[in-house]
Amino acid sequence: MDPAKKAPPRRKKRPSAPAPSGPVIGLALGSGSARGWAHIGVILELEAMGVRPQVVAGTSVGALVGAVYVSGQLKEFSAWVQQLAVKDVLGFLDITFSGGVVKGEKLFGFFTEHHRNPRIERLKQRFVSVATDMGSGKEVWITEGRVLPAARASCALPGLFSPVKFGESWMLDGGLVNPVPVSPCRALGADIVIAVNLNSQLVSSHLSRLTAQQANSITHSSSAELGFWQKVSGYFSSADADSPGFFDVIGKSVNIMQDRITRSRMAGDPPDLALVPMLEDFALMDFHRATEAIAEGRRLVRSHAERITALCGLPPADGRKRR
Repeated sequence: MDPAKKAPPRRKKRPSAPAPSGPVIGLALGSGSARGWAHIGVILELEAMGVRPQVVAGTSVGALVGAVYVSGQLKEFSAWVQQLAVKDVLGFLDITFSGGVVKGEKLFGFFTEHHRNPRIERLKQRFVSVATDMGSGKEVWITEGRVLPAARASCALPGLFSPVKFGESWMLDGGLVNPVPVSPCRALGADIVIAVNLNSQLVSSHLSRLTAQQANSITHSSSAELGFWQKVSGYFSSADADSPGFFDVIGKSVNIMQDRITRSRMAGDPPDLALVPMLEDFALMDFHRATEAIAEGRRLVRSHAERITALCGLPPADGRKRR
């Protein structure tokens, strides 16, 4: 061996990560369409308190927000959704009458193009997306594969969004079987589960209809989408102002169903803390109201700060610096 050539220095063995000192925290993000933007505020405020859930389970919009969060993109996503106007929401609606009114491919195609899409198995946090097998009606927990397709499999509200093919099966919205996924959090090892229930006290909610002011604010470039959506809404609306239209029936039926299922599931497997955002005036398609929903999510966490810190084994809020 040439003495001038030195052997490469040995790499120091990286110390193993210390075991978590406190309880394993699980976050169950429920279904609720546009109200789901409140999940963003809940997560951001929990992180600001120093609470980072090791387990995240999501249903429907909860699966979408959860997927973005565990991928490390929530702050950017929060800024983006708060810029959405009515015309932007309309631009993502790929209208169809095959399995639903909206296909959803345009929206999730945008997400795939502009967001990271890591594999669930390689995430630092454990993640599960809850969907419903259309063929068998069984609850499906997706814990492998890319995060965005897993979230999309959970977002197929019957009558509104078309079912999606995942593997060999057609999937429907996870809210049909488990609107607030507490049980998957427990199964993935959570000692403490914080659940966000978007469906309580919302039986009277419905799908959003454009107001005259909103319609006038739409730019000419989106007039085709606006015109078609207005035609669709008008076609399915009731001629009698006092009678429910097609979209009202869908919205109210979904809320009734998910509220009853949630009550039953949470009675058998209650979370350690249930957070209920006060967004009763939100319609299912009010995705342009993200700022309000996020603010409500943050407010809700702050109002339960003492309980959350006690559950998570953290020092009192006045003894910690806010991030």
